[in-house]
Amino acid sequence: MSQWREVYPVKLMCRVLGVSRSGYYDWTHRPYGLSPEQERLRLAIRAAHKRTRQTYGTRRLQRELAGDGFVVGRDRLARLRNEMGIRCRQKRRFVATTRSAHNLPVAPNLLEQKFEADRPNAAWVTDITYIATDEGWLYLAGIKDLYACEIVGYAMGPRMTQELVGEALFRAVRSKRPRPGLIHHSDRGSQYCAHGYRRLLAQFGMLASMSRKGNCYDNAPMESFWGSLKAELVYHHRYATRLEAMASVREYIEIFYNRQRRHSKLGYRTPGEVAASYLSRLAAA
Repeated sequence: MSQWREVYPVKLMCRVLGVSRSGYYDWTHRPYGLSPEQERLRLAIRAAHKRTRQTYGTRRLQRELAGDGFVVGRDRLARLRNEMGIRCRQKRRFVATTRSAHNLPVAPNLLEQKFEADRPNAAWVTDITYIATDEGWLYLAGIKDLYACEIVGYAMGPRMTQELVGEALFRAVRSKRPRPGLIHHSDRGSQYCAHGYRRLLAQFGMLASMSRKGNCYDNAPMESFWGSLKAELVYHHRYATRLEAMASVREYIEIFYNRQRRHSKLGYRTPGEVAASYLSRLAAA
């Protein structure tokens, strides 16, 4: 950049190369520039930021870098991110979708906001959200395991129906084969209260649990996943078709969220790592 600054504006070169002007000018005032170790660290930070889809703050990014063999303090990492012009994607508000104005039977709240489990497939939480496309809404039903924070089942379609949530449940059961006694927690949406869906839960030996009316905190883990999905993926794309959105969401869930994304609740491990660790302990017992 120093060599070409007489030809191109510094502002333009910084934008093209993805660096901040303050970082460049800070570098120009250093007597010997950056050491090879500093250059490697900055390159690792930029690579990790891109690999994690520009979603990690300093605490999570610090763990990601440690996995790459780079040990750096949070204060220094925050300073370097600022110098390099690295920012996380911004979050936006989202709206709940299910409707609880019905006369169908409601199950008691078995979780009572105790979102902990001692093994996989002990408790699942579920909900529905929507994604805008140029063709209209795409509805997504998801099921999350409380132990590993893994999305164990999901289904997408143009309508918010009992069949949609049933498909997500079938996929979760086919994938995980849970034992009878699993707690299945949802809100009071008519899709989950429907007699047909409740019969499915009984067929699989699951215990139905539902949030209190209008209390989003009773299903906080699922709300947290919707927030991550929207902030880290959906709000940064405009989908022309439902099929395009479905492919994008599927890749986010199966590749990034379940296998690569570090979760603070899991000690900054991934759901895949936690599930594998549990199976290893089980095999060694």
